[in-house]
Amino acid sequence: MTSTSDLSRFEPLERILFYDDFNRGLQGWTSLIGNYEDSLDAMLPEYKDMRPPMLSNLSMWDSGTVGTLSGTYALKLATRPAAGSLGVAIKRSTFRVAAPVRLEAFFTFKPEATKRLLGETDVRSVGVLFDLQDSDRKADNAQRIMPHIRYLNALDGKPVGRWQYKREREPMLDIGGTGKTVSHFHLGPEGWVDLHDGQQELCYNEIATKQNWYYLRLDFDLASMSYLRFQCNDRIFDVSDIEPMKIPAMPNLSCMLNSTFWVDSDCDNRAFLYLDSVVLSTVGGE
Repeated sequence: MTSTSDLSRFEPLERILFYDDFNRGLQGWTSLIGNYEDSLDAMLPEYKDMRPPMLSNLSMWDSGTVGTLSGTYALKLATRPAAGSLGVAIKRSTFRVAAPVRLEAFFTFKPEATKRLLGETDVRSVGVLFDLQDSDRKADNAQRIMPHIRYLNALDGKPVGRWQYKREREPMLDIGGTGKTVSHFHLGPEGWVDLHDGQQELCYNEIATKQNWYYLRLDFDLASMSYLRFQCNDRIFDVSDIEPMKIPAMPNLSCMLNSTFWVDSDCDNRAFLYLDSVVLSTVGGE
């Protein structure tokens, strides 16, 4: 059961679409699977080895079981021990009113503590995105919209500490030959743009087995398909003039409202993203 105290650390809108406390399990979060027809070999190469989410009680070799901000289990994303490897979690849902939505989460990230070193540049980035589509794909200018925001922690072994967004997309590629399935890889390193005044130093602590939790909030309007607000901890970033990734509306995706988190590694060491809890809320509806 969800208590008032559980939600008091969030600021949800009037209608909660989901509240996921991972002490109760995976709560519908799953792997991002690349599109295919007939054979899994039809997937684009970048999707073939994305690591799925799992539950973790944050056990550390030096301090034992740590637990999360508010309980025992977190949703954990872990990459392969290879630079550029991705761990991705997605929750698939739809909307009933084209209204503002707010995604909130408490998260933290760390490298795998394989060395007795801080490893502060081992994690390349952590990110959040929506995958959305208008309700009527046959309407004029109907679109699929994919707002992406990431924290670029490090690049090529050098610290960065900057929030970025992506608006350009890779071309759609036909999958399988029937004309029903296409795919594009939208989490690659290309095309990221710095948010205005997007530099932020996050509390990282002194060793690789210590973690501090951060608050994240992303507000997006499903009516205008535009950013409303982005916040991490005490910083509110100006997103008034940035645009999301846009694609012509696609078959079978009306009213899509998917939420996604990811992490990628900057070196040959595993990168971890932990989510303590996630809330998606909106206004209106009957």
